[in-house]
Amino acid sequence: MGASSTASLTRSVTISAGPAQLVGDLTAPEGAVGVVAFAHGSGSGRHSPRNREVAMRLNEAQLATLLLDLLTAKEERADLRTGELRFDTPLLARRMVAAIDWLESEPAVAQLAVGCFGASTGAAAALMAAARRPARVLSVVSRGGRPDLAGAELASVVAPTLLIVGSADPVVLELNRQAQRQLRCETRLEIVEHASHLFEEPGALERVAELARAWFRSHLSAQRSARPAGRARRRGGEVPNGDQFR
Repeated sequence: MGASSTASLTRSVTISAGPAQLVGDLTAPEGAVGVVAFAHGSGSGRHSPRNREVAMRLNEAQLATLLLDLLTAKEERADLRTGELRFDTPLLARRMVAAIDWLESEPAVAQLAVGCFGASTGAAAALMAAARRPARVLSVVSRGGRPDLAGAELASVVAPTLLIVGSADPVVLELNRQAQRQLRCETRLEIVEHASHLFEEPGALERVAELARAWFRSHLSAQRSARPAGRARRRGGEVPNGDQFR
């Protein structure tokens, strides 16, 4: 299913998160087997070209997607001046939880298992939301993420988690290695060779999309009850494939 065939299935949605009204784009391909909510990185939103590219690839694999602005328009203007809200992971996590709860009330995707895709600081929000909704979020993927910003909540994540980092992003790579040691769930660290923080190198973002698609397809299903009980601690090794925090 190509981009042109999924475009007509996309619609704008508004999600209440406390007093905030968040705007998002929901795409639900026919026969979707899961839905992935995106937590964008520093200074970014639902129009992020990198996340939209990954979302399109997920749609082609029969995965619904929710691209969401975690900040309101007013907050985004303030953040452009101060840069503070983009690092307010407790706020972003609360809004991710609100989005996950909203998905359960949306008929087009209510019965689908949920995955979270987080980029940069958004990875921390995605992991914190997964920790707070363990029965709902069945899988997490982080792209160039800052999982370390999730703090103590990392140890509460039970959703299988894939960490994707570029080999040319050494600071973030080390932060991901440290975070992986704190995670008690099934985890894997994939290193995309020659890729920098934004995965702008030829083929780098395509590799991210390929890895994310395989991970979500493997761990999501149409039945939320398929989630196994308990916290099996299983950790994979680092696999070279061969924003700064944005």
